[in-house]
Amino acid sequence: MKRQILTFALVGVLNTAAYYCLYLMFLTWLPYLAAHVLAFALSMVGSFFLNARFTYRTRPTWRKFLLFPLTNVTNFLITTAGVYVIVDVLHTGNRLAPLLASAAAIPVTFVVSRWVMLPRSV
Repeated sequence: MKRQILTFALVGVLNTAAYYCLYLMFLTWLPYLAAHVLAFALSMVGSFFLNARFTYRTRPTWRKFLLFPLTNVTNFLITTAGVYVIVDVLHTGNRLAPLLASAAAIPVTFVVSRWVMLPRSV
């Protein structure tokens, strides 16, 4: 379990970096929420394969791939609401907003992803 948590965190760092680079790239021609949604969706695919291979050491299947977005529903809702609050309510810049908003969703995402990837071991 400790190895899984550590690996999940490392995959999360890589995934967040990929997401953030995509977000900044899309931000050059899309509104911030559209950039967020597109970057989030693309980085989720990468997260699935990295977590399957390195965190849970399980074979990726279509079933798991199709269920994996469930692991990010809470993350998506929290980060999207957080980005909105940080940018439109607090009037803070939109460049760091996704990084700040994503921190609160990490524990929930781990629990749900573990349930999807290893349903019998939860």
